Amino acid sequence: MFEYLIGGLATAFSPTVLPVLLFGVVGGVVLGALPGLTATMGVAILLPFTFGMEPTAALVMLIGVYIGGIYGGSIAAILLKTPGTPASAASVLDGYSMTLKGQAARALSISAVASFIGGLTSTIVLIAIAPMLAKFALRFNAPEYFALALFGLTIIASVASKNILKGLLAGTIGLLVSTVGLDPVTSVPRFTFGIMDLYSGINVIPVLIGLFAISEALTQLEHLFLKAKANSEFNYKLLSLKDLKTMLPTAFKSALMGTSIGSVPGAGADISAFVCYNEAKRVAKNPDEFGQGSVQGLAAAEAGNNGVTGGSLVPLLTLGVPGDAVAAVLLGALIIQGLTPGPLLFSQNPEIVYGIFSSMLVGNIIMLLVGLLGIRFFCKITEVPKILMIPIIIFLSIVGAYAINNSMFDVGIAIGFGVLGFLLSKMDVPSSPILLAIILGPMAEQNLRKSLLMFEGSWSFLYERPIALAFILLAVFSVYSTMRRHKKARQAESENP
Repeated sequence: MFEYLIGGLATAFSPTVLPVLLFGVVGGVVLGALPGLTATMGVAILLPFTFGMEPTAALVMLIGVYIGGIYGGSIAAILLKTPGTPASAASVLDGYSMTLKGQAARALSISAVASFIGGLTSTIVLIAIAPMLAKFALRFNAPEYFALALFGLTIIASVASKNILKGLLAGTIGLLVSTVGLDPVTSVPRFTFGIMDLYSGINVIPVLIGLFAISEALTQLEHLFLKAKANSEFNYKLLSLKDLKTMLPTAFKSALMGTSIGSVPGAGADISAFVCYNEAKRVAKNPDEFGQGSVQGLAAAEAGNNGVTGGSLVPLLTLGVPGDAVAAVLLGALIIQGLTPGPLLFSQNPEIVYGIFSSMLVGNIIMLLVGLLGIRFFCKITEVPKILMIPIIIFLSIVGAYAINNSMFDVGIAIGFGVLGFLLSKMDVPSSPILLAIILGPMAEQNLRKSLLMFEGSWSFLYERPIALAFILLAVFSVYSTMRRHKKARQAESENP
């Protein structure tokens, strides 16, 4: 294996591969930072350009876009409260809070380092124990997916700020939105009101753009008319040694969690980011700091979503089963290049496989350098006058929403959820639970109904299948620990009014 890995490193630094890897990572960062232009879309857009390219160079370029795109989404999330990708929605909670305190450069440097740790760790795990993780992923069926989704939904209580009821209200709105479209089992239309565009459900990207980008633009517009003063304090100080020591344990733990979640087909970077964020908050000594600019919170979200980049390739390369939407596009790229994913790929084309592995190691280093060297440039965005920035945010949001399906209906969805997010913010109702419920709702419903069909209406799958039972117990513990933490917080407030 080591000789193949050394040969792969030589391939990664070759004149034909290194430039396309650099292009892919930088291009991915740019695409990820633009609202609506996800890593999946970037890989899909560049896929036709790989026709005629040498297989290793073609795959390396696409994987570079994947690595850069997942990280790039955090730039807009931190600076503008506008996640470039769904995977960066959790980064808004603490990253934007740092920006409001004049610590944008610090937040961006924490994001870059945590993303590097997540990506590098997942790549090392991919190289070392890919077949073992693939066997674990094979044990997932409908009951396990339902239990995983249920565990994910319990995170709503954790990201619900100080008021659990308001968080549950937001989660309920998200679950109701997720039911729009055709029934996953019977294909009966639900809440479509005869509108054909709703038959396929409500796409999560316009909702994301509306809840975070457009609602924030409306909030900034309101402040502009009220002549509210923004925080004028700003510095270019990067993360300190203390920050690094604080975030490292959380970042490595989240990276391993993200790799494990990514290796499960269907569980993407957005789910991983929220799960890792919730776990970091659960074990933190000062959980009240989360959402207020916590170093651990931002590091957990970024290491968690970048950990998926290596994890999602585990089932793809070893079994031919894509771990997420980007891996599905990469599956198409492999087939186009005449390669068949699976165990034979490792024995018949080891130079390509280890060329990909080595390029991922180099790609994460490039991503770290681009992230750190570009901080001063990225931070200039926060210095643009609000009177100019607000129209730019709205324009990019509309373009991003339209670009998904070339549909003005999606633009309307984005605007509608933008107004909803703006109104909910007035009532201190968080937006993150809505997005989380929309992502996890269909996964939970579809797999619950499949499980009931598999077990002939019996709920015994909840305790007869070990992995499902483990997730159910984690969900119960998550709810219990969150309620206990909120109870302690209320007692502390009553004792120290």
